[in-house]
Amino acid sequence: MSSTDTTNQGADTAGKLTGRVAFVTGGTRGIGAAICHSLANQGASVAAGYSSNTEKAEKFQADYEAEFGVPVSVHQGNIGSAEDCRRTVAEVIDKHGRLDILINNAGITIDKTVAKMTDEDWHKVLDVNLSGAFFMSQAALAHMVDRGSGRIINVSSVIGETGNIGQANYAASKSGLFGLTKTMAKEALYSLKKAGKLTEDSIGITVNTVTPGFIATEMMDSIPEKVMDKITAQIPLARLGRPEEIARVVHFLAADASSYITGQVWGVNGGMDM
Repeated sequence: MSSTDTTNQGADTAGKLTGRVAFVTGGTRGIGAAICHSLANQGASVAAGYSSNTEKAEKFQADYEAEFGVPVSVHQGNIGSAEDCRRTVAEVIDKHGRLDILINNAGITIDKTVAKMTDEDWHKVLDVNLSGAFFMSQAALAHMVDRGSGRIINVSSVIGETGNIGQANYAASKSGLFGLTKTMAKEALYSLKKAGKLTEDSIGITVNTVTPGFIATEMMDSIPEKVMDKITAQIPLARLGRPEEIARVVHFLAADASSYITGQVWGVNGGMDM
């Protein structure tokens, strides 16, 4: 993406991200893996971040390359470390020569009531879910402003809107992404304008957030049936979401043709926030 990249503005859905490079944190499993596949289906070159499970990352890499016939790079790091955030962004740019799309998807939970939550429980979740998104975006934005365009998409949660018993740290971190998104969206455009790279035919730099509801991933497998029944009873559509339903919104926001959407929060939650 350059500041004058408009070649895909009227293109069909397939291939609308051809020539783009996307970095998806937490990209080797669950929603992140679905996002990687969705971006690849649109023609993007993909880099996937992971924290520690090298075996799973290698399997993801092999399966991806078998399906798409092209390599995917994987990058290990602790998203709660500012140094690792900067290092992995630099690795992706060095490997692929550019970075057009950053998906801040990595996240963790440590569920306890406020009364029982330790200092470490609080800080670790905030470090990964919120500070990690900040440091990843900070590193990517410098590159995007220099190139004149880019896309940053944060993956929040409906819990950031509604709260949930036992998830004060998680809810705070996911809610914090809303303010971070809106501020970064404004600063990105301010920086582009200051650099003389914000023109009428520019696709600019956009920053948006997607807020999934309860999604059918392996994280949900351990939930007892009775608890799952209570969860689905809260969802107007009466079912869990599918990872590809989140991924579809992400690749839509990543496209050139979505250049007039920035600073927005997109709920994909089966109607839970109605």
